[in-house]
Amino acid sequence: MEAARPPHGGAPARGLGRHEYAVLALTFASYASFHASRKPPSIVKAVLSAGWAPFSGARGTHRLGELDVAFLSAYALAMFAAGHLADRADLRRLLGAAMLASGAACAALGAASPAASSSPPGWPCVVAIVGNWFGHSSKRGTIMGVWNSHTSVGNIAGSVLAATVLEFGWGWSFLVPAFVIAALGVVVLVFLVAHPSEAGLEVQAMEVEMNGDGGEEVGLLGQDKKEAQGNEDDELELEMGSQLPRAIGFLEAWRLPGVAPFAFCLFFSKLVAYTFLYWLPFYIRNNAVAGQLLSHKASGILSIVFDIGGVLGGISAGFLSDAIGARAVTSVLFLFLSIPALIVYRTYGSISMHHNIGLMFLSGYFVNGPYSLITTAVATDLGTQDAIKGNSRALATVSAIIDGTGSVGAALGPLLTGYISTRGWNSVFFMLIVSISLAILFLIRLARDEIVAKLGTRS
Repeated sequence: MEAARPPHGGAPARGLGRHEYAVLALTFASYASFHASRKPPSIVKAVLSAGWAPFSGARGTHRLGELDVAFLSAYALAMFAAGHLADRADLRRLLGAAMLASGAACAALGAASPAASSSPPGWPCVVAIVGNWFGHSSKRGTIMGVWNSHTSVGNIAGSVLAATVLEFGWGWSFLVPAFVIAALGVVVLVFLVAHPSEAGLEVQAMEVEMNGDGGEEVGLLGQDKKEAQGNEDDELELEMGSQLPRAIGFLEAWRLPGVAPFAFCLFFSKLVAYTFLYWLPFYIRNNAVAGQLLSHKASGILSIVFDIGGVLGGISAGFLSDAIGARAVTSVLFLFLSIPALIVYRTYGSISMHHNIGLMFLSGYFVNGPYSLITTAVATDLGTQDAIKGNSRALATVSAIIDGTGSVGAALGPLLTGYISTRGWNSVFFMLIVSISLAILFLIRLARDEIVAKLGTRS
């Protein structure tokens, strides 16, 4: 059957799938490379603590924690401004420039000193771009759960790359990921299509697709004809060449329903996730498995099991939240189950390699599930909610607020670990469990409201 065409002669809907896949692939690869460039500090920690001043000696772990917070604090502060910028800038150029700058910084640091590098505009850009293409999908949680596996895939790739070249000197652990992110930055600048309109696709062309049985037409992005009608006026304005909606203000975005609770929940859940991101290889290196200490390289490679669990956890959380239509309930469930997972991993992970791998996988599954869900599907939900009438120019700002607040927690976790670990790793795990409990508290009211709403629809 011939694909439906919009009334103003736009491109056929059948061409949209190719563009969607390309956007998902490029944004996936771009942010995976960002995370790959963040991974080297965790891989080289054990090497630095073994003989590189000022990271060796009794206070070496303190310095390592301060190293993490130096990067992550700057990242968190810049994230808020980055979202404001991303809603007003050319997303393709901003993302490409951020990748090139991150690659240059990572290479310079690898040649000069041990530090992390990344570029804050990256995350608001990729979320806004994916939101432009999939912002109204009824399967947004599942799509973004799969897409957000770039976080764990990047961590895995960064771990393998950094650990593989570690024997040639820790500087190479930075230089190789730097080359990868810079090369992908060039690809993004040349090929990425940030918005359907840039590909000559009319807005209405995105909303027409016949279902598999030849029945009622439904939106290609999961929005049915009834929902599409509600946005018809805004879409016609765009097709007639009117100006884009006004970008939302920073304080205005904070006041949107649900933004603050999810932002502070992410503060604590990202604190836990980034503690593992920056300290797990060091933890494995300094805690015997089956009575034996692993090498620096083996510890780095083994730590990818946590990220493999995170891939499946993010996908599962997105799928479950779509199935039950309750993001807060899903997040609370995963957060709650992550507490016993961490306790069991700390208690029994040293028995054997099989125990360590299985329990590390389980911990990554539950820890990264809500983190992945909140930074993608939840941020997109909140950035396109009815309170702002689907203003797509609010998406990057809301995403930056949520992830920026989470990044403050991400900076705090590794710093605290650097100090608390000197008292024993049980103290570190206790800190992580307290953080998870606080994350749950911020979502209790929203989860309750979702449950009440679901029960109300059944009565």
